[in-house]
Amino acid sequence: MDDKIIKIPEADKTLTPSKLFYNWFAANIGIMGFVYGAMIVSYHLSFLQAIVASLVGSLSFLVPGWVAMIGQREGITTFKLSRAAYGTYGNKIPNAIAWFNMVGWLSVNIITGTLLLVSLFKVIHVQKNPLTTAIALIIFGGLVLLSGLLKEATLAKIQTWLSWIFGVLTAVILVIFLMKANWHEALDLPSGSWITGFLPAVSIVAAGSGISWSMAAADWGAYVKPNTKPAATFWNTAMGGAVPLFILMAGGVLLSTIEPQLATTGNPFDVMYSALPSWLGVIYFLVAAGGLIPQCIVSLRSARINLSTIGINVSQRTSLIVHGLIVILIPVYVLFISGNFLSNFEIFLNFLGICLASWVAIFLCDSVMFRENGYDTKLVDPQSSTHYNWGGIVSWLIATITGFLFTNNAVWTGPFAHGIFANNSLGVFVSAILAIICMFIVKLIKGGHHEKVA
Repeated sequence: MDDKIIKIPEADKTLTPSKLFYNWFAANIGIMGFVYGAMIVSYHLSFLQAIVASLVGSLSFLVPGWVAMIGQREGITTFKLSRAAYGTYGNKIPNAIAWFNMVGWLSVNIITGTLLLVSLFKVIHVQKNPLTTAIALIIFGGLVLLSGLLKEATLAKIQTWLSWIFGVLTAVILVIFLMKANWHEALDLPSGSWITGFLPAVSIVAAGSGISWSMAAADWGAYVKPNTKPAATFWNTAMGGAVPLFILMAGGVLLSTIEPQLATTGNPFDVMYSALPSWLGVIYFLVAAGGLIPQCIVSLRSARINLSTIGINVSQRTSLIVHGLIVILIPVYVLFISGNFLSNFEIFLNFLGICLASWVAIFLCDSVMFRENGYDTKLVDPQSSTHYNWGGIVSWLIATITGFLFTNNAVWTGPFAHGIFANNSLGVFVSAILAIICMFIVKLIKGGHHEKVA
């Protein structure tokens, strides 16, 4: 949409609550839900703790629900609203995070599609090795590039049908998991730590789901019909994302009772495939891989737009070359050098979660504390004279840097990542909590002032 148009025209607000629910449901019913279940299990929790962590993690979609409700109220999309909290120039911070988010998830989807194909090679008795992995990467990457020739409407129809088929097959697979689950062994699993096991599991799921999706929530909320109750927008957004994610994560936890090695594997897809009837595994993995392709295309097409919002203007050809190299080099590292998908995926979610948790916390605090009477359209206009909102910018910097100081993983060790903060993702919560505290301080400094609506 044209950046000069601040508010969505009334004629374009056509989304109903049911359509909103379907959009969020379709966007979150995918193979990655099982991956989150595998990650939760890797924290060595009891069966009950793992299910509760799945539930609490999926409820992180309450955050996008809140953001969507703001988008509906104002009729303005996410990054335009964000200008009020950060300023027109300061808003390049969330724009840069959005680019990192897009490139990261594009790489994750490419890796996931490749691993799904590698697992499918077992059908023709081809064992996994560097050559077959390279062939799978070339095949999936080629399919993504060829699909880029299709029109967006065609891609949308394909993804809709694949979502329905995937949903039906998922229901069948969950029944199989329920029947095959070793319930006696599952219920006898010892409890893990609520602080260093349960909370990090919740934080890593929240980082990849509700917190990550918050950046797009107002984009859909702004297109909701004006006569829709705000509560309907909130709950249809929140439940549309939370319900499929929880079901899929619970499926991943159930899978761990059938295949205990799920807790320690670097490739959960191989484990999942071995637990399914061969014919069903082939269909399910093909549908899952096919559903990832439209997502990759959307990300590639958005690459240049994301760069331009940061102030980096390049030709479409240059953008494709740059992002093509990035999303080739990252999968090559993960697949051929590191060899551990889950470990690298958790590192990505950890870094992304810290940056986004502080951003969305500041976004929501700014809305509650300073936009009670609505947003001043002059502040969200690209020509606004308020280039920097230092309260939001400084709060984000303090919260994000502190979050990293309390984080350690395979590539980063924060000086304060000791005790309960060692080897986990609690820095995500630290970032969010400190961002809220900083915004309260900003509120005290500014006093009870609410900016007028123009």
